[in-house]
Amino acid sequence: MVNKDFFKALDDLEQERKIDKETFIQTLETALTSAYKKMYGEAKSAMVKLYPERNTIRIYSYKTVVDNVEDEDKEISLEEARKTKKSYKVGDIVAVEETTKDFGRIAAQTAKQVVMQKLRELERQQAASELSEKEDELLTTVVKRIDGDNVFVTIPGTNTEGALMKQDQIPGDKFQVGDRVKVYVKKIKDSFRGPQIQVSRSNIGFVRKLFELEIPEIASGEVIIKNIARDPGNRTKVAVYSEKPNVDAVGACVGNRGSRINTIVNELNGEKVDLVEYSDDPLEYIARSLSPAKVLSVETNDSLNMSQVIVPDDKLSLAIGKGGQNVRLAAKLTGWKIDVKPESYVKPVKDNKEPEYELTELEDDTSFDTMSDFDDLEEINGDEEN
Repeated sequence: MVNKDFFKALDDLEQERKIDKETFIQTLETALTSAYKKMYGEAKSAMVKLYPERNTIRIYSYKTVVDNVEDEDKEISLEEARKTKKSYKVGDIVAVEETTKDFGRIAAQTAKQVVMQKLRELERQQAASELSEKEDELLTTVVKRIDGDNVFVTIPGTNTEGALMKQDQIPGDKFQVGDRVKVYVKKIKDSFRGPQIQVSRSNIGFVRKLFELEIPEIASGEVIIKNIARDPGNRTKVAVYSEKPNVDAVGACVGNRGSRINTIVNELNGEKVDLVEYSDDPLEYIARSLSPAKVLSVETNDSLNMSQVIVPDDKLSLAIGKGGQNVRLAAKLTGWKIDVKPESYVKPVKDNKEPEYELTELEDDTSFDTMSDFDDLEEINGDEEN
């Protein structure tokens, strides 16, 4: 059957591959028992036991002691049982060792299959463990192959590849096999084929990690990223702040003559990046979030989580952005619903000496929030660029 070399191999696996020998033996006993029952009948109450200390394998069938045997696979007569042990009585369970020479070949094949399966499981577990440390990280990878719109990249330090799907690419991304490309490890899923790694360049995590890489003050914690809102390939807003009064959070991100932010923008294929200084004051934070537009005033309704922003008439299209992009991102960044109105929306009340004002209605609603649908919004033409 299985010889002592097999048990020595188990010792080697435990030392070299860190396989728990006891757990392995239990798994092997279960597999051999199943194989034995398939060979000699499922009705048998049998158990295969391994004895590493003696380098042997034993097979036992378990039978209940009865007066009259009706099922030979499960029952043994009192007379027959007492040939083994005189103290047996009706109802006892007798373990009878089976001598089945034909089972040796099946046992060896089963043991080999169990060993290989365990090794594969171990490799998957080790690979998943190593890769789990790379989740939420920025990696420089190499394009391994391209399948239609999907790109597969090598994960450094592993034999695994990451999948960069079409929706995870930045609009305008172009790849060729062998290209070096930065990606964000978005998710690692374990499957029967091994770990599946989803990487991304469109995720906001990609922007966050680029800032950590290029801006030492963020990596050290002197400057903190409060929030990020992104429309991949078009525009990103990043709210930053510092608890240290002598640290200019926005200036640190811009760098000398824009060197730091330009490096990030280049990696984002020219995607516009608005740096917004975070404020605990929602009025100030909302006003800053609509950059690059100038804001005249902000009013908020805390109970509705809504705000109304007044901007100069000639800055309305800039504040809203093409297709509502700028105000939509501002709403995501701040967490406030934002209603943008031009200055002409407020006009003096006629025939009144007091400087009171009334609001006039616009033909178009320019209110946006993070849950709104902007697909039907008509473009607002303006001279300013987004």
